[in-house]
Amino acid sequence: MTELASSPSADLAALLADWIPQQRWSGAKGREVGSVSVVASTPLPIEGLDVDHVVAEVEFTDGGPAAHFQVLAAYRTDVGGELEHATIGALGGRIVYDGLWDPAVTKWLYEAVRNGCTVGDLRFVPEPGVELAPGPPGRVLGVEQSNTSVVYGERSILKLFRRVAAGGNPDLELHRALRAAGGTEVATLQGAVEGVLHGEVAVLGMLQDYASNSAEGWAMALASVRDLLAEADLRADEVGGDFAAEANRLGQTIAVLHGDLARALGTAERDTAEVAAAMRARLTVAATDVPALAPHTAAIRAVYDEFAALPGPLPAQRVHGDLHLGQVLRTPLGWLVIDFEGEPATPLELRVRPDSPLRDVAGMLRSFDYAANHQLLDADATEPDPQRQWRAAEWAERNRSAFLDGYAVRSETDPRAQALVLRAYELDKAVYEVVYETRNRPTWAPIPLNAIVRILAPSTPRIDSVP
Repeated sequence: MTELASSPSADLAALLADWIPQQRWSGAKGREVGSVSVVASTPLPIEGLDVDHVVAEVEFTDGGPAAHFQVLAAYRTDVGGELEHATIGALGGRIVYDGLWDPAVTKWLYEAVRNGCTVGDLRFVPEPGVELAPGPPGRVLGVEQSNTSVVYGERSILKLFRRVAAGGNPDLELHRALRAAGGTEVATLQGAVEGVLHGEVAVLGMLQDYASNSAEGWAMALASVRDLLAEADLRADEVGGDFAAEANRLGQTIAVLHGDLARALGTAERDTAEVAAAMRARLTVAATDVPALAPHTAAIRAVYDEFAALPGPLPAQRVHGDLHLGQVLRTPLGWLVIDFEGEPATPLELRVRPDSPLRDVAGMLRSFDYAANHQLLDADATEPDPQRQWRAAEWAERNRSAFLDGYAVRSETDPRAQALVLRAYELDKAVYEVVYETRNRPTWAPIPLNAIVRILAPSTPRIDSVP
């Protein structure tokens, strides 16, 4: 049972204790909430509406570090049908709801950034040299994600970081660095929202150019796989929706991005033994949480041991940290990369630490595997179709290869030349995925589990170039 911490806002904390774990952005599924308290509450001066900017501290019974979440708690006597889905609960004769779904709240947030407002400890900061025109009320993007994004017309998008931490934010930091370096692989930054958490600055949100005429890489990849599986006798390169050319362009974009990050923020070195030790530690925790990993742990550790024994340091730099097809947008001009937070559940000091660019490469390779195989889960649940499975594997391999080809062209370094390092990072990512899926989407867990088997198999073919 959840125990509510003593707080002037204990009644609101009680509602949030039930509501926050149900939100996808909380990352709290599978973790029992121990206590909830409101550690900051700032009334926003929105005419005709009561809204509090709230930061809630959530502690868990597993003894892990507390998490902090921001909520715009809005109050009405009647929310009506349009806001009913955003209801948090009843409090003091009024309904508390998530104010980000209220057009009056979203319009005020945009204007606050445009005008550079300060409200208590909250600072709404436009970027130097950026002039924002008055904007319409915003609309929340309904896609499933770890934050909440609000779009204003066709020009701006405000991303509110639901999970916040004291100190800097890598998403804002890297966007500013890439903008200063003249990088074109990210959307232009327009402004930011900052607050205070436990006496330190905390980044709460960022406003950017909105790529209105764009498509998410994940959606494009899924459409390509559907086209392939709908054909009975065509290979992946013969289907009209073949994705390999886009995968190649995406590989080139990520290589350019890595080059820009290295120039903007410098390079470093990591000790392979140290990196491998962190991988082993994550594997130990994962194997405890997910018994299905047990048959594979010894073989995974053997790969990590081989990686640790590599001579010389590992070249490192700032990287994306959580790269996959859902983090890239295809515009008429090319690919844009979004969401540089890294894995939100990872401590900030680890998310901003330089790492091998192959971590990002491995993340994208895993994403191609996901796109190819998740559509088979329901259809093949009772009676797997070997031919459909073969075709999905062919699609994944073709697009993984095309991505690596593109990366090699622009970086002048082929990731396949560092096969052991890439293999270790792929396994590390797949282990993370097994835990995530087991907690959040158990029916998807076979995807990373099967990938681990494939990556460990001695007969696993090299990812060769796409003809």
